[in-house]
Amino acid sequence: MTSRRRASVLLGGAAGAFLMVMGAAATADAATVPTYPIAPGVQLNVRSGPGTGYNILYTLPEGSRVPIFCQTTGTTVTGPYGTSKIWDNIDNGEFVSDAYVHTGSDGYIASRCAF
Repeated sequence: MTSRRRASVLLGGAAGAFLMVMGAAATADAATVPTYPIAPGVQLNVRSGPGTGYNILYTLPEGSRVPIFCQTTGTTVTGPYGTSKIWDNIDNGEFVSDAYVHTGSDGYIASRCAF
């Protein structure tokens, strides 16, 4: 094997190992985030930002559970769990009103989102 080929193989192997470690770290982070149920009988709109003025990306079916990665302030919404201006970030660029998520608290239960 030439030294150029050997270097290429070593570099490829190192890159593969790096990607495997990074993928495992991302999976572990997602696996450790608790999920919370949305209100019974509700189909919940997932929006592109923390407010009712943002586009609806999709609708969660009844009985869904959501992770909360961070929370931020947005449009005030009244729902089954009271009136709240807290919005839950459930994925990259995806938000739901906390007034529809049973967190067991009227306040923040996760860190504030950093935009």
